[in-house]
Amino acid sequence: MLPAPYQNFAKNLADILPKERIITDYARRLAYGVDASFYRLLPKIIVKIDDEAELIAVMKKANSAKLSVTFRAAGTSLSGQAQSDSVLIMLTNNWRDHEVLNLGLKIKLGPGVIGGDANKYLLPYGRKLGPDPASINTCKIAGIAANNSSGMCCGVAQNSYHTLDSIRVILHDGTVLDTAEQISVESFRKTHAGLLADLKQLSTKTKDNEQLKQLIEHKYRLKNTTGYAINSLTDFDDPIDILAHLMIGSEGTLGFISSITYNTVVEHKYRASSLVLFPDIDTTCRAVSALANANVSAVELLDRRSLVSVRGMAGLPEFIYNLDEGVAALLIETRAANQNLLDQQVDNLTTLLSKFEQSNSVAFSDNSSDYNKLWAIRKQTFPAVGAVRETGTTVIIEDVAFPVDKLAGGVSHLQALFDKYHYDEAIIFGHALDGNLHFVFTQDFSTEKEVQRYDDFMNDVCQLVAIDYQGSLKAEHGTGRNMAPFIELEWGQQGFELMQNIKTAFDPKSILNPGVIINADKQAHLKSLKALPAADELIDKCIECGFCEPVCPSNGLSFTPRQRITSYREIQRLRKTDENSKLLKELETEFDYLGIETCAATGLCAERCPVGINTGDLVRKLRSESNQKFQKISALLASNFTLIEKSTRLVLAFMAFLQNIFGKKMHAGIAVLLRKLSFDTIPLWSKETPNRANYRPVSIVHKIIGDRPKVVYFPSCASRSMGPAIDAKEQDSLPDKTYQLLKKAGFEIISPDFTGQCCGMPFNSKGMFAQAEEKRISTLQQLNQLSNDGEYPILIDTSPCKAMITADDDRYGALKIYEPVGFIEDVLVDYLNFTPVDETIMLHITCTSRRMGLSDKMINLANRCARDVQIPEHIYCCGFAGDKGFTTPELNENALATLKEQVPQGCSVGYSNSRTCEIGLTQHSGIDYQSIIYLVDKVTSAIGTK
Repeated sequence: MLPAPYQNFAKNLADILPKERIITDYARRLAYGVDASFYRLLPKIIVKIDDEAELIAVMKKANSAKLSVTFRAAGTSLSGQAQSDSVLIMLTNNWRDHEVLNLGLKIKLGPGVIGGDANKYLLPYGRKLGPDPASINTCKIAGIAANNSSGMCCGVAQNSYHTLDSIRVILHDGTVLDTAEQISVESFRKTHAGLLADLKQLSTKTKDNEQLKQLIEHKYRLKNTTGYAINSLTDFDDPIDILAHLMIGSEGTLGFISSITYNTVVEHKYRASSLVLFPDIDTTCRAVSALANANVSAVELLDRRSLVSVRGMAGLPEFIYNLDEGVAALLIETRAANQNLLDQQVDNLTTLLSKFEQSNSVAFSDNSSDYNKLWAIRKQTFPAVGAVRETGTTVIIEDVAFPVDKLAGGVSHLQALFDKYHYDEAIIFGHALDGNLHFVFTQDFSTEKEVQRYDDFMNDVCQLVAIDYQGSLKAEHGTGRNMAPFIELEWGQQGFELMQNIKTAFDPKSILNPGVIINADKQAHLKSLKALPAADELIDKCIECGFCEPVCPSNGLSFTPRQRITSYREIQRLRKTDENSKLLKELETEFDYLGIETCAATGLCAERCPVGINTGDLVRKLRSESNQKFQKISALLASNFTLIEKSTRLVLAFMAFLQNIFGKKMHAGIAVLLRKLSFDTIPLWSKETPNRANYRPVSIVHKIIGDRPKVVYFPSCASRSMGPAIDAKEQDSLPDKTYQLLKKAGFEIISPDFTGQCCGMPFNSKGMFAQAEEKRISTLQQLNQLSNDGEYPILIDTSPCKAMITADDDRYGALKIYEPVGFIEDVLVDYLNFTPVDETIMLHITCTSRRMGLSDKMINLANRCARDVQIPEHIYCCGFAGDKGFTTPELNENALATLKEQVPQGCSVGYSNSRTCEIGLTQHSGIDYQSIIYLVDKVTSAIGTK
């Protein structure tokens, strides 16, 4: 039961928001409230906000009720700044507006735009954002700006503070200020004259305080995100400019960033990278000082432990396995506008580095494969520590900055502290040109002794960095909760009081993200620590970073992979402790739908996860456990799959017949009614549901005489059963169209009647692993025989089936199995002429194609076939997930919510390589989606013909 003030607040919100966006149930508050830090607060209410008007209304009501609010973007912050035990405000996907200005010199971005997407919009202009945090493919602009995030190439000059053009903010009282609009500025000067006068006074006082002014100048020559951006008080005179720049790095404690316009920076196309090892840290840091004046875009330092931590990676140079004590490395990148300049820069850098003693090196390379391998070393250091941590511990990543001329001493003293406190796994890496070091270590918070060890260590670290070396305690990760108690140590009494005055001026009632940045509790960094109890070895390595969330099709509907893991951890903890049986039952009940039923189990989360966790594996395991009582039925289904397949065709034919009889509208109404009456157990049918496939196997004797190329064609069970919808313009079934294309290319087709054969996917997705394996092996055996032990290529016309059937199995490693895109690009292209159509087409890259590394091939193939290929944004999986489109249609609807609005005017067709995916894509786009085989057949002719 929520406290009375929050119950009343929730009731008041119901006047302005739909109830599904006012979240008060424990299960979702627990799961949605998690972020990437090692803190855990449980929000009383979570509110999902669609637009600025809603946000203003919510803030006014919170202000009136004296309830604190915290703003959440992507939740990838590491310092506890996106946590709340009060009202957590989350953004829906409606905040992704963007506008490229002045031919890419500027870009205006909504707070919900992912940083990597912003760079994608700028790529055609040869520009990018200045900030380049490691989480850029997950974190959102609101977080990048609110934390003043930087990154490997950003330095100080290109962070959000220094590349800010204008900003639109909402203050605690709901007032909007847009610094790009003169009318807004003039109005604000009148309505908030008091706030502006306070800022002007603070600025004058700071400029007149020579000691404080010099301290500010010194601190901001370094990377520094400790506390507020008080350099704005000395950098600017106009309080509007001061206010705008104070918002950068304010972590949601001064207001909400509703929109921001950046001045962009150059993105050079040509690049080369090198890895150089030096015998000791002193030599390494002297090389850093020399490189500071060279033409380099990034110089990353890695200590010996960092290099050791990634030894499990493939493709590493041999010398990584035989490192002397004390060795350190620099990963160096240089970029240029053209190849000649790049070559010249590489020569200059090679000459410069030759002046320093080297233990070993990998020479500069401009080959993308080579330099991507080198940068993979740097990117895998943090995950490598996470992957080896003991279950129950968390991974902490701190970032500090030393003056560059004191970097060697700083590294050595940090390493000494690791030894003193027995953080034997701790590693150091960082952005050497800025003196910015990250150190990563694992920490157990389950005992008072361990918490005390952490406290003692952090006190020593803060003394070392802030006092002994006059560095910054937070270089780019934001102050958050974990460094709030140490702001005064770094900035002194005067600096800290200045920050307190800023907070009071902006937020007199202290309702905006209290406890973050300004926190009177000197033990705040030791409270509300997150537990990561053992739950299942499939997910125990999860550090809850949230990198998985952008690609999850259930994001916005139910749980993301991070949220599934958070919830399941708590369920397992309660099961083991028997602490609260009522709460446990509530969580289990909610998890059935939010965690299990609505998971597409695509595995895309593993592609984004730093430690490779596939949350779908856990979900399939849980489905398997819950389906144990159906094992006999499952076995019966597997052994009678021929009957199931034929029955499916009959049912599809019957439903098409009903649609013809009753018409589309009445048929749809009947389908919805039947589903409701059955309590959602009957699958949902729509006008896009396919008719029966016209499956006619090709009868060919296996021993074929002649020189024509041969192919084994295996139509998936979906293709054999599901033909086009009755309203589709193209009425040929996929097997018929595939036969037609293969014959045109001159292939002998080996494709007997496969009725009853299956890759096993329908069983595997439901956790019926034994039956899935039975069907998979049976099909592989037949394909092995038909292909003459792998002599002939095998084409499977649906990408998920190909992914399933080629799962690890050395027995059939000789088989050359393709799905349509791979087969056409690798085999068929040599037998066909392509004449691209002057049309706009949509292209959907399935989740299995992405996981199999086929994205580029699929795009290349589409571009062979059409002049204009459109790939919709933010759709990484359609969410149809086998039969989920029928049984859990809301998952498919959620995943494709933005598809229809992205279909250009005049576009009438889309293509993919999965029959079931195409059903949902058709339903939610308003155009027909077909296999890409249809497109290739349309635009090709046999070589030698016109």
